[in-house]
Amino acid sequence: MRRISLQTKILTLIISLVLFVTIVLTGIIAYIQSQQTERNIGQRALQVATTVSFMPTIKNAFELEDPAVVIQPIAEKIREMVGAEFIVVGNAQSIRYSHPDSYKLGKRMVGGDNGKALIDGQYYTSKAVGSLGPSLRGKAPIFNDEGEIIGLVSVGFMIEDIKTIVFDKLLKISGFSLLVILLGVIGGIALTRNIRKDTLGLEPHQIASLYRDRNAILLSIKEGITAIDKNGNITMMNDAAQEILGLSEDWTDRKIEDILPNTKMYDVLKTGKKEKDTEMILRDRVVIVNRTPIIENGEVVGVVASFRDKTEIKEMLDTLSEVRRYSEDLRAQTHEYTNKLYVLSGLLQLGHYSEAIALIQTESEINQYQNRVLIGQIKDRTVQAILLGKIGKASEKKVKFEIDQNSSLSALPKRIDMSSLITILGNLLDNAIEAVEYQEEKRVVFFATDVGKDIVFDISDNGPGIKEEHAKFIFNKGFSTKKNKEDRGYGLSIVQEVVEELQGEMEVHNQKDGGAVFSIFIPKELTIKESRYA
Repeated sequence: MRRISLQTKILTLIISLVLFVTIVLTGIIAYIQSQQTERNIGQRALQVATTVSFMPTIKNAFELEDPAVVIQPIAEKIREMVGAEFIVVGNAQSIRYSHPDSYKLGKRMVGGDNGKALIDGQYYTSKAVGSLGPSLRGKAPIFNDEGEIIGLVSVGFMIEDIKTIVFDKLLKISGFSLLVILLGVIGGIALTRNIRKDTLGLEPHQIASLYRDRNAILLSIKEGITAIDKNGNITMMNDAAQEILGLSEDWTDRKIEDILPNTKMYDVLKTGKKEKDTEMILRDRVVIVNRTPIIENGEVVGVVASFRDKTEIKEMLDTLSEVRRYSEDLRAQTHEYTNKLYVLSGLLQLGHYSEAIALIQTESEINQYQNRVLIGQIKDRTVQAILLGKIGKASEKKVKFEIDQNSSLSALPKRIDMSSLITILGNLLDNAIEAVEYQEEKRVVFFATDVGKDIVFDISDNGPGIKEEHAKFIFNKGFSTKKNKEDRGYGLSIVQEVVEELQGEMEVHNQKDGGAVFSIFIPKELTIKESRYA
């Protein structure tokens, strides 16, 4: 189906509306003019008739034997002066003493509308068909000095002449009406062109489609997007921007500095230059901002800013780092067992069978113990894999890694995903292994249980422990007690964030005989209010 363009719709509507209004107004004006013209001519006829009826010469002529001799010339002269069709003066019996056609003198007046003047002595106007045709008449009685009605005066204008006058006026009105219609058409064309320019030549259905697509795109984008006009008023802000900025209401048409006092969007308005990947603080969050000018006809008319949370990017990179570390731990375990196999092979080739048997028995005892606890009591596969990797890493670093024989853990809820477990256990176990690096006896103990409402992880070491002055800062981003602090100090802060997202808690304290203990408590059942997994 072919769509009608917006320009055609508006132009048709304007022309139709102007035409309708013009025709209606023209009709109303024509009717008013017709009534007014008829009333004015009737009043003129009545005034002339009244004036003639009061003329002494006319009154005195009635006493003559042939009044027409005096009355006819006077009546015709007055008729020519006022432009009337006729001025007829008649006696009390309606016998004519004057008439435009002289041969009708002495004959009875025609029309049958003389009664009010001759009988009642009234002054009035009437319409009637006389000897000359339909006419509008003014009637005035003639009184003698005694107050008796001796005749009447009838002044008339032809109805056809009145219609001609009205028609002439209507032609003038129609001329103005056509001018109004023409101006309406010109204005309509100018308006439609201006609207088409404002809509960039797009039709309403195209604009509606773009609007729907725009909203869908803005909702699907996780980056915050905000646009302002050249006056700094907010014209658009998507849901992601409101979430990042912590806004709950619509800020459209408000000043951008009301929500971003340190905004640099005005700089882009002035320079018209893009700004890419600049860092700034928004609501205590580090974000990466891109600012792009909106240019129309070579002029900067606004700015669009997009920003993404750097914290989320950092967390994603940290998670990837933990997965990589997990993979490296598994490779370390494989490498450790490969080394032991090489040693065992060498002992057998050299004929040192007793040493080989002793090595096998030692490893067997260790594996039996670890496997009994790890496989028999730790049922969650992800935790098993993480522990196997860390056992290999600890063995490579000559650290005694123990799994508490009282540990018991069923399969964890699905909401505690692999990434979260790698982040929590991987960071804490790595920190514990690093903490005992310079100890004579290196020992790390892992304990886990899901008895009760919480899932509990305990990771202890026999390292130097946590100094009292450091206890308040160990969960702060960037804080580290290591000598090489480059890219350090993020592990514990990330662990805390993940634990909090799972609505859990983390505690840390020092042991009496030295070393630190980190305890994690994660509820089995998650409430809806704060979970990103709900």
